Amino acid sequence: MKVALYGKNGTALEKILREKGVAVVDRNKEDFDLLISYGGDGAMLGAELAYPERLKMPVRDVETAPHCPRHSLESQIDALLAGELRTTRMMKLVGMTGNVKRYAINDIFIHNINNVSALRYQVKIDDDIYAREVVGDGVGVSTVHGSTAYYRSITHGSFRVGIGIAFSNSTELLNHLVLKEESVIKVRILRGPSELVFDNSPESVKLTEGDIVTIRKSDRSAQMLGLEVFMCPECRRIRREQRAIGFEDIPL
Repeated sequence: MKVALYGKNGTALEKILREKGVAVVDRNKEDFDLLISYGGDGAMLGAELAYPERLKMPVRDVETAPHCPRHSLESQIDALLAGELRTTRMMKLVGMTGNVKRYAINDIFIHNINNVSALRYQVKIDDDIYAREVVGDGVGVSTVHGSTAYYRSITHGSFRVGIGIAFSNSTELLNHLVLKEESVIKVRILRGPSELVFDNSPESVKLTEGDIVTIRKSDRSAQMLGLEVFMCPECRRIRREQRAIGFEDIPL
């Protein structure tokens, strides 16, 4: 097995892999069987953006995200080599405008560019107009995986099936929605300027008045190995507690 690494601070991980006889290759120079993203959610999303649809194993950086006793760094590699990790296919969204297509594991959002100028837009869900004119900071569509990220910060909720649509700081009283996976959302820009952003990509797509963005479930997916370990609730609990240590004594 040839393994490549993606992310920062991967020295300890590379050392364990080599000690166990795994061939660690340079992802920019040689092909690989598995790409391990070492970091957090951002590293996983970045790895998928850089190497879409290739098999990946997300591993949290132990220096910034302590692991629970069951999921030490070495035990995760042992589980990998023993074939004990599940492969999960994660749904992707696709956002389309003109000839441009962008894919996302988490979410696709349309935002105002000027922070002091609201975006005006229209929303159509399948064949029905949901909102003829919305004034606000933007609108986004999220997968189940992304529902615990930006979607949750807007709606204060998450979901387990379907796709979600969230309205950021709209002046209208609009309900955030959870739709069927097959739903098609169209957003028409009535007044901008605005941009389409996706996952944690540094790239954005500029949008102007009259542009229409169609967001739907993609026929592409991401292959993740060991997602059940990466999303371990106990690891998350330890991480939250460690981050809070000491801050209660720092004056604001």
